[in-house]
Amino acid sequence: MTQNDAIINPVKGRNAPDMGPVTVMVSSQSDLDMICRLANRDEDYFKNVMMSRLYFGYDSKTPFSLAGPVVGAPYAVMLLETIVAWGAKKIIFIGWCGAISPDVSIGDIIIPTGAIIDEGTSKHYDANEYEIAMPSPRLTQSIGDVLRERNILFHEGTIWSTDAIYRETPRKVSYYQGRDVLAVEMEMSALFTVGKFRNAEVSGILVVSDELSTLTWHPGFNDERFRQSRRNVAEVMNSLCQTLQTQS
Repeated sequence: MTQNDAIINPVKGRNAPDMGPVTVMVSSQSDLDMICRLANRDEDYFKNVMMSRLYFGYDSKTPFSLAGPVVGAPYAVMLLETIVAWGAKKIIFIGWCGAISPDVSIGDIIIPTGAIIDEGTSKHYDANEYEIAMPSPRLTQSIGDVLRERNILFHEGTIWSTDAIYRETPRKVSYYQGRDVLAVEMEMSALFTVGKFRNAEVSGILVVSDELSTLTWHPGFNDERFRQSRRNVAEVMNSLCQTLQTQS
């Protein structure tokens, strides 16, 4: 498979914005709004891209673009393909996840070092579904360095990406616990796969919103620690992306 063997390929149209090299993709609208406020972005100034908003930046005052909200591997990849065609080279995905490991709790932060492919998009980008999709090592290291500098604790490890949140069965959760998986979410493996396919660096930060490790569901969407961790992640974005821009 080659990058240009499809009938339809992502292109930069005449009216597409000139994006800078660094983009933050955000899964939830609430986190997108929070990052806009903390980065002093005008929340009313954006470009509609499919079902998402794009706040684009390309200078020292706006060291990164923002895109979201995003749900599910197919749509996440549609948006990723678009922003890469428009100039993005380093993409950080911010999302929520469910704890699989008993060592991970609501409000914990995870930097995925690999994502098990259990979604249907990656196979269309030459991925072997029995392999683990990998993030950009350099970008992943940069994220970890910034969190350490801020004394923000986090886990590193493998996560599981699935299309079907209502088919996270006890059998599957137990199986992935046996593979030392930390958490489950919906987009990361596809984003890593397509990043590699399109020669873009992709990494991610996840905040644990709920727990499945006991084989029962424990939601924590209103937990104060979950809210605080999301804010901690949002607060580091400006300095992290400033560093990434200077490295480009």
